Amino acid sequence: MESLVQLAADPTAWAALATLVVMEVVLGIDNLIFISIITNKLPAEQQSRARRIGIGLALVLRLALLGTVAYIVHLTQPVFEIFGKGLSWRDMILIAGGLFLLWKATKEIHHSLDPDPQEKAGGGASLGFTAAIGQILLLDLVFSIDSIITAVGMTDHVPIMVIAVVTAVTVMLVAANPLSRFIAANPTVVMLALGFLIMIGMTLIAEGFGAHVPKGYVYTAMAFSAGVEVLNILGRRARQAKRKVA
Repeated sequence: MESLVQLAADPTAWAALATLVVMEVVLGIDNLIFISIITNKLPAEQQSRARRIGIGLALVLRLALLGTVAYIVHLTQPVFEIFGKGLSWRDMILIAGGLFLLWKATKEIHHSLDPDPQEKAGGGASLGFTAAIGQILLLDLVFSIDSIITAVGMTDHVPIMVIAVVTAVTVMLVAANPLSRFIAANPTVVMLALGFLIMIGMTLIAEGFGAHVPKGYVYTAMAFSAGVEVLNILGRRARQAKRKVA
């Protein structure tokens, strides 16, 4: 208890907490985009429940991994080499997660442009609840490991990591339904989000092979694309309003 009081009185600890919260929220956006796209394919009555379960699993995984911080740190140690490049367990998890994102995003783009005949006729959901939770759990694991390793690299204090993780997941929980509704109401946003997933997948693969990609570049590109899409949406609504008046 005394150590927590000392930590609370340390301005450096507060600065580390603020920085880490921002980093965790930004990393959580990737996770949330994937959860929103997957759950929107479920029946309407299951979507909100699936989002809560997916985000809850993200929190459980992050807190569980925080309890094994000493082990997580060793995930960055090379376990074998390929073409002279040492790969750690973290590298392999990031590469596998990146490949999964590329496969999933490409598959979703294909289904959006050329849906199966049964989907065209029925118009229903094309994904089972258990399958959706399984896919969310897989990506939760990838993003959770990346999140915790980022936290370990920024502070040595576990309480700060816990507060940052809980805050980030709380933001995800609050933003989940509005983001999912926005994506569902704007089909072009779905394609943009899938493009984001492809970029994130390539970034994970690059990081896994040791090529550091500054996150600022990635998120600046995402923000610029999102801004352009917002302008397109506003322009489309203005044109629709003019047609109604005419």
